Amino acid sequence: MTLRLIPDWSGPQTPFRHTFAPLANVDQFRWLGRADQREHLRMARDELGVRHVRAVAMYSPEMRVWGYDLPDWRLKEADKKKKPNWQLVDYHIEGLLELGLKPIYTTCFVPDDFTDGTTRCWPDRNNSSMPRDLKQWADFVAGGIRHHIARYGLDEVKSWYFECWNEPNLQGCFFGGSKEEFFQLWSATWRAVKSVHPELRFGGPSTARGEWIPEFLDHAAKDGTTPDYLITHVYNNDSESQPLSPFDGPASHKVKDSPHFATGVVRGLRKTLDARGFCGEVHWNEWGRSWFPHDPLKETALEAAFIAKTMGEVSQQADGFGFWSLSDIYDQCGYQSSEFQGHYGMLSLHGLRKPAWHAHAMLHRLGTAQVAVAGGNDLENAVATPTASGGSVLVWRYPQTPDAVPESRNVEIALPPGHSGAVQLFRLGAAENSIVERWRAMGSPAYPTPRQLADLKAQDRLQPARDLTVSGGVARFALERPGVALLELG
Repeated sequence: MTLRLIPDWSGPQTPFRHTFAPLANVDQFRWLGRADQREHLRMARDELGVRHVRAVAMYSPEMRVWGYDLPDWRLKEADKKKKPNWQLVDYHIEGLLELGLKPIYTTCFVPDDFTDGTTRCWPDRNNSSMPRDLKQWADFVAGGIRHHIARYGLDEVKSWYFECWNEPNLQGCFFGGSKEEFFQLWSATWRAVKSVHPELRFGGPSTARGEWIPEFLDHAAKDGTTPDYLITHVYNNDSESQPLSPFDGPASHKVKDSPHFATGVVRGLRKTLDARGFCGEVHWNEWGRSWFPHDPLKETALEAAFIAKTMGEVSQQADGFGFWSLSDIYDQCGYQSSEFQGHYGMLSLHGLRKPAWHAHAMLHRLGTAQVAVAGGNDLENAVATPTASGGSVLVWRYPQTPDAVPESRNVEIALPPGHSGAVQLFRLGAAENSIVERWRAMGSPAYPTPRQLADLKAQDRLQPARDLTVSGGVARFALERPGVALLELG
């Protein structure tokens, strides 16, 4: 059966903001000093439109932000005093600025001396406990920001985003306190940031699963610490945790393995915020299909189709979506031991582009206004963006369940009336435009040699499809499920 999609090329146009483009996630702040991580960021800037970079744990033990002063090395321990040290933070921020990128300045986690708590996360042993003295904490945060303003200038720092924490509702891992204690931490940090300059953009609560938003806003309104923008996270398999997140959609979309859970949460929060009259920016600065650190489906066309589907449905419901994550330079549950290992990144360790990367690149190639498309459904649909010379159509086919049997289907797309220009098709499938399959054909080397990497990188670009036909004002091609296709009209 053919999937016939009919864009209303001459119909009303609505804005199509590229909210999927500006934000990129790097696993941890300490990786920003790596040359390969900076190369991955350069690629993201040039190919995906990335402008701001989020990397949590700026205050990691690896960053040496609090410690003894070197000239005091001969003093007895009792005579030494610790103080802030921003040398490594500066180096990492400057690496972003040299690329023309901006940091999302995330004030976490806590130097050990600031807390009596023992909650820790990640191999570098970040202390994610509640600070014992919120004044000491606030002075530390404010002092760091003042240092950066003195170094980079107020106008530069005002162009950054500031974020309080990371997923405080995942208690026992990313936060050692209660919800009420986090709200106290939020207020103290808000006042610290605003004491430096009131125009610095400070957001939160950065919760997992879209949780805590109404009560967070209630606290902030009562306390006079209203966020400049809201931050939260969602994964499509969060449904397994029975989250207390807002949801807009039928009950069948909330069950395990539903392909629509993340969409329902995004729409639910938008509905909640509209009812409250919240007019600030909303950032889903961590999102994806699966939060599992090892999931081989992440490196397949299923991931790409999920990205296209979800952004096609809800990208206009918020102001920023930061897919998790940019690359496999990553170490939260163990550093991977092979070039491809079902990890989070859109890029492999050596910067090879996975299907998830190509999906974002296809989205980035769309226009900035969209028209309605008839003929689709909640699993197979399209976004059409007209331009003066033609336009683009992004098509996705997503299965009802991840283990559904893959199959191919013919697709027909109605072209603009009288269109006579060039038509080109790019497509993602099980093997088409999959660098992972080319790596497997090479024998799946865990440690590709320089020659093997050079061969893979030579093939690591979107290649146009050859089976596209155009006649009678209709473009025709086959598309697998799961699969994504971009039709470009010149």
